[in-house]
Amino acid sequence: MSASPPSPAVVSETAPQVARAQEVLTPRALAFLGELHRRFAPRRAELLELRQRRRAEIARTATLDFLPETAHIREGDWQVAPSPAALNDRRVEITGPTDRKMTINALNSGARIWLADFEDASAPTWENVIGGQLNLIDAYERRIDFTSAEGKTYALKDAAELATVVTRPRGWHLDERHLTVDGERLPGALVDFGLYFFHNARRLIDLGKGPYFYLPKTESHLEARLWNEVFVFAQDHLGIPRGTVRATVLIETITAAYEMEEILYELRDHASGLNAGRWDYLFSIVKNFRDGGERFVLPDRNAVTMTAPFMRAYTELLVRTCHKRGAHAIGGMAAFIPSRRDAAVNEVAFQKVKADKDREAADGFDGSWVAHPDLVPIARACFDAVLGDRPNQKDRLREDVRVTAAELIDIASLKARPSYEGLRNAVQVGIRYIEAWLRGLGAVAIFNLMEDAATAEISRSQIWQWTNTRVLLEGATPGEAEVVATPELVREVAADELVAIRTEVGEDAFATGKWTEAHELLLRTALDPEYVDFLTLPAYDQLTG
Repeated sequence: MSASPPSPAVVSETAPQVARAQEVLTPRALAFLGELHRRFAPRRAELLELRQRRRAEIARTATLDFLPETAHIREGDWQVAPSPAALNDRRVEITGPTDRKMTINALNSGARIWLADFEDASAPTWENVIGGQLNLIDAYERRIDFTSAEGKTYALKDAAELATVVTRPRGWHLDERHLTVDGERLPGALVDFGLYFFHNARRLIDLGKGPYFYLPKTESHLEARLWNEVFVFAQDHLGIPRGTVRATVLIETITAAYEMEEILYELRDHASGLNAGRWDYLFSIVKNFRDGGERFVLPDRNAVTMTAPFMRAYTELLVRTCHKRGAHAIGGMAAFIPSRRDAAVNEVAFQKVKADKDREAADGFDGSWVAHPDLVPIARACFDAVLGDRPNQKDRLREDVRVTAAELIDIASLKARPSYEGLRNAVQVGIRYIEAWLRGLGAVAIFNLMEDAATAEISRSQIWQWTNTRVLLEGATPGEAEVVATPELVREVAADELVAIRTEVGEDAFATGKWTEAHELLLRTALDPEYVDFLTLPAYDQLTG
């Protein structure tokens, strides 16, 4: 008697209707998702539990170190697979969600790479999850266009001018409420990866490219190993040659910073590079060392520049690690959004972007991120000046770099201190971003910066850290040089901000928005005694509930 076939993924009865969803959720695609879940969800659950045990160890010791058991990997002589032609020149990468307009604009932007984002820049509504997959399929089939409410039309340029797509699925910690296998929710990471790979791997090969991915929120080389196992199975299952998949890993958690070489090693047949993700990295430091006392308290997020000693240690180690192993080193985000009304603001911001990208190129990075098409020429000129006609500078081995374990967490070396204005900004950005997220928007322009979920995470985490440590905030009010960060102060600032937002947006927009819900969720995740690992977990319950 033959065994019954494994269960396919099932779309929940509560899933909203999405136009053309049947083109993505085909029986074969759902069967593929079922296979991915059955094979890899159990190990994913074990790794999430391992995260908790490691966090408990950090709470006990207040330190981190390079792993002694993997010293042979760090000392070994090995390289990642050679870069495919489509990923060899990555001097400018643009990031953004996969809505229809962004898909066209990003592909047309002049950047070499588009990070097509199902993660931090996309609120995981069912419409965004399925619609984003459709938009990418339509782009590869060159049947995508868009007309705005104002009547402006958007269409793709010639294929040779389009950016190469590198897709970012959700992190391992997030589930997909609307897809289950045997009653269990699928990991969102496997949904995003699986649907994209199933529908596009052969299309991309035919276009001379391949299924390329950014892997977010990775916390250990064991998580990278799981991704590698997913890639091997997926390629074998669909008859795609092994090594066709390429992955760039975001080093955006403090634990991953101690395992860069091991992460590349686990993915070596599929590895393309590492990326320095600034905001999530700071969020991870706060999360992991939140009960480590005053020496781990970060100042205002905007005061932690990439030239801070512990951030410089992290980025220089990343470049050295990548080039030692033949991988690309990709720099951080230029999040500025140009103003159409204030040329003076733009001029100052453009100079800051240029200085940031000049530094990255000089340090040995092979490329960097921008959030807006207007920044592509600025970043490209910075890397052109260093690279010239070369596609990258992986031959710069940075053997001068020597980074110790202690330097990566030397937060106390910062001279800046938390301020009252920093607290107010965290509340302002937190409420505004969460409100947009609850309406299904993951990338939001706030105060001329493109904010995503990482921004909200660092905002609410800093509030949590400051109030639990009861730090003194500088520059409070006239006549008061300092004030203690307390939950009461945060509630007062948040209440004032809600009143200001109501005045700013007007009564109708306030009533139809998610402002009250955003205010309450920020306070809950920033002030509850028990720290929530990810803001997006309770937010997702509200988003889809």
